[in-house]
Amino acid sequence: MKVAVASDDGKTIAEHFGRTQGFIIYDISEKGEIVSKTYRQNNHTHHMQGHHDDHTHGHDHGPILGLLKDVQAAVSRGMGRRILYDLDDAGIKPFIVTVTDADEALEKYLQDQLESDLNRQCNH
Repeated sequence: MKVAVASDDGKTIAEHFGRTQGFIIYDISEKGEIVSKTYRQNNHTHHMQGHHDDHTHGHDHGPILGLLKDVQAAVSRGMGRRILYDLDDAGIKPFIVTVTDADEALEKYLQDQLESDLNRQCNH
């Protein structure tokens, strides 16, 4: 299984899913051990292209969903309602967390102790 954590620096969890610089991808074995940890650049969202205040683009999340097509969970400190639903529809469980350290969040996820508040959506 794979877990994606939105991160601008490869260490901390980004505050906004769609505006993140990239994603830490944790590959987890069936035994719950980290097999690998890689970083994928986010060059796919309209927000990352400098248009985060322009909402006329239709919010096409297809490219970011394609970037994360092999993950089963996605973690961020904030995300908009539309991407939250799109992730869920794509079979990717969304987590909106208050934890800032990516490795700590993953450890909590593996222990089934990662607290998520999906009501903490970004309002844009």
